Amino acid sequence: MDATDVMRVRDTCNVWVLRRGRDGVCIDFGSGAVLDRLDELGLDRVTDVLLTHHHRDQAQGLGRALEAGARVWVPPVEQELFTRATAFWEQRRLDDTYETRQEALSLLESVPVTGAVDEYRMRAYGGVEVYTLPTPGHTVGSVTYLVEVDGEQVAFTGDLLYGPGQVWSLAATQWTYGGTEGLAASLLSCELLARRGVARLLPAHGEPMEEPARALAATQERLAELMELRRVETAPFDYRRWVERPWREISPHVLLNTTSISNAYALLSDSGAALLLDWGYDLWTGWPLGGPRHANRPLLASVEALFRDHGVQRVDALLTTHYHDDHVAGANLLRDVHGAEVWSPENVAPILESPERYDLPCLWFDPVPVDRVLPFGEPVEWHEHRLTLHPLPGHTRYAAAVEFEADGTRYLATGDQQTHQADGRLIANYQYRNRFAIDDYVRSAELYERLRPDVLLTGHWTAHELDPAALAAHAADAARIAELHRGLLPVEDAEGVYARIVPYRSTVAAGGTLELAVEVRNPFADARRATVALVLPEGWRAEPARHEVELAPGEERSVAFSVSAGGGSRRVPVAVDLTLGDTPLGRHAEALVTVR
Repeated sequence: MDATDVMRVRDTCNVWVLRRGRDGVCIDFGSGAVLDRLDELGLDRVTDVLLTHHHRDQAQGLGRALEAGARVWVPPVEQELFTRATAFWEQRRLDDTYETRQEALSLLESVPVTGAVDEYRMRAYGGVEVYTLPTPGHTVGSVTYLVEVDGEQVAFTGDLLYGPGQVWSLAATQWTYGGTEGLAASLLSCELLARRGVARLLPAHGEPMEEPARALAATQERLAELMELRRVETAPFDYRRWVERPWREISPHVLLNTTSISNAYALLSDSGAALLLDWGYDLWTGWPLGGPRHANRPLLASVEALFRDHGVQRVDALLTTHYHDDHVAGANLLRDVHGAEVWSPENVAPILESPERYDLPCLWFDPVPVDRVLPFGEPVEWHEHRLTLHPLPGHTRYAAAVEFEADGTRYLATGDQQTHQADGRLIANYQYRNRFAIDDYVRSAELYERLRPDVLLTGHWTAHELDPAALAAHAADAARIAELHRGLLPVEDAEGVYARIVPYRSTVAAGGTLELAVEVRNPFADARRATVALVLPEGWRAEPARHEVELAPGEERSVAFSVSAGGGSRRVPVAVDLTLGDTPLGRHAEALVTVR
């Protein structure tokens, strides 16, 4: 990159300035003191600011940057800690908390940003070509920026390391109470950065490092030893193996990713293409699921190993078995970086595309556009392979089994439908909030018996060979599960939820109108009249005031309400009051409405 200099302004952190002509691009911004030194730096203006992470010592002066007309770019995982910092403080839990991530170092008030940087891609910011490499460790969302300067690649590493064998903060790497997830992530990030062959490391705190390989290795050595002194596992953490060999060959055309929390599988074509089955959190080091957006991060490091080690030239598509975040979190990133399409079963696609409409666990934060909706029972041709999807309710109502044959073996990918024991016994993995029904596992046992797969590709328990004895035992267990539910429950319904408001989350202007639907179901063995009314905050109105509908046994219907919202700016719950026949169920279901 011609005519670009790198300069440092010492502030609350090192602010690295890339000068191109009379314009400057800043990596991190500190207090904004760089703006007071433009003349001595030979600059007329700062056009762009790129943040490595969200901490105040990197970002507290962003208000000055915006006033000066600079564009502000932030790590995608941490956007809300910039744009919704005020809300973060309003909602932050303080009592009886075990939270150890250093989110208290966030900005004290919200700032608007221009956008998120493009991870795993080169992009120009203020005329400077920058590659963004995810490097979690100091924070979950941290990134490193790679820039070519004078023919050499320079890495702006934020707080990944301070110097050879040193980090700016160890406390920042403790993402959970007593955990070592951030240490493990730091080891992996150092390893991935070392393989980039950069010439210099420029940290947010500390001095430039002219021998990156030595600096990173020294840091890894100490971090690894410290981590092993805390870990309760007996086997050492082989972070180099995670980077070098993340895939295990099940057969020549079927690979298992061994470094993600949920199993991702790759089906390979002789054409050089790959089809991925699920892609959630690659290089998962143990952070707890279910936290806020900025604590959940998809990565793509293992995709690069497909290209490097397995002859893959492109990833055609990601096929999801179900909607849970640990199986789909990386879908949008796969599309953005590698151009992979998202294929999804007909019962899963609506949830991926509109998660806000559903009150379900394990929803991914962002909508996932689906490029191809796959119907059940219709074979899908992909290069030399043929795949067929089958409904697979059990773990969740919204799931599919994917049937295909490769290398003379009949496979069935079943997501999280069941676990299995060492003796081959399949264990039903049902969760009631996932919309479990009493006979779901009876249906899956019938499917397995009909298809007779050689191997189940499971969501968390690797590949499992299936023999007749295991099939028979699974069918017997499924029948007993159904029998026990029927014996234990007064109504033949495992879920116990007979009404839902759709969408579950919505936004309305103060004084505005929104449309809500109530999906109501009759679980009883006789016909019932359903009386449905909304319970609203004071000053709100619904039209009509209530619905009365006749429902046959097991029938489900949807009724619509037009709701006039009150004033103020807040998030409020609304509820549905439900009576089925002469059985009053009260305020049976709720939804959340944000008034703006």
